[in-house]
Amino acid sequence: MRHVYSLDAVEKRLAKLPPRDHESLRATYERMLEKGPERFQVKPSGLPAMEHLYDELPNFHEVLDDLRRQLALCTDSSDALEITPMLLLGPPGVGKTHFAREVAKLLGTGHGFLSMSAMTAGWILSGASSQWKGARPGKVFETLVDGQYANPVMVVDEIDKSGGEHSYDPLGSLYSLLEHDTAGHFTDEFAEVPIDASQVIWVATANDARAIPDPILNRMNVFEIEMPDAEAARQIAAKLYRGIRADHAWGQRFDEAPSEAVLEALGRLAPREMRRALMVAFGNAKLDGRGALEVRDLPEQGQRRAPIGFVQ
Repeated sequence: MRHVYSLDAVEKRLAKLPPRDHESLRATYERMLEKGPERFQVKPSGLPAMEHLYDELPNFHEVLDDLRRQLALCTDSSDALEITPMLLLGPPGVGKTHFAREVAKLLGTGHGFLSMSAMTAGWILSGASSQWKGARPGKVFETLVDGQYANPVMVVDEIDKSGGEHSYDPLGSLYSLLEHDTAGHFTDEFAEVPIDASQVIWVATANDARAIPDPILNRMNVFEIEMPDAEAARQIAAKLYRGIRADHAWGQRFDEAPSEAVLEALGRLAPREMRRALMVAFGNAKLDGRGALEVRDLPEQGQRRAPIGFVQ
């Protein structure tokens, strides 16, 4: 167990609140007192099984090797699990976000998810002052206070697409959160109670490093993720086929493995597109009364959804 905040600090902040003001802030402090400051700090007793990830994500072997080394350091010792923040750089659809979620599953510490392209202000991470109408705590604070773990995986998706208002820097709070020492006393602007975010495991994804400030890049292990080669793409497609077939009752009506021609066609797609293409193919084959997929069942490459709107 690890203390992620001080009960005394919470009680002092609560005592200073006017009796009829700041109801949202009062509710936050009361929730913190009710939940208590202790959270599980997950630490593997041995190296977790990772073979399935090496098979499922053949273009992530370099990242998996680095993760495996860091996990090995804390096994058979009293040291806490420490993972250097990682940034996954690569083209859209290569599987970066899927990998980040798989890391959270592997470590079993729960996770928070932030899509930077959807953020409108920097306070989503660090909270907004309670003086502002509609203010609330940031995502880091909520994940630690409302969750069960002191070392959750925090996924920052598309960090290179962070926008926001001119008065906010969406990445501003990351400068301290990515540093182990300063993260240990991170203060959310809403609650104004220091919390220990030093054990948070950070996984960020991006398409282009040029849009990311150097101080952020310097705090992370940067990995460039390439599209899988032809053989690796076929492996991913075959695994996806087996997974979809096993996850659905109707899957038993189809062949145990797809044909070589279907695998070759799927291998030309980005990993993110393969699942969608397979679902289309299963449906087309079912409508045609077949238990085997054919290349013609797959959606045409480059096919786009028709735009919604008025025809001029």
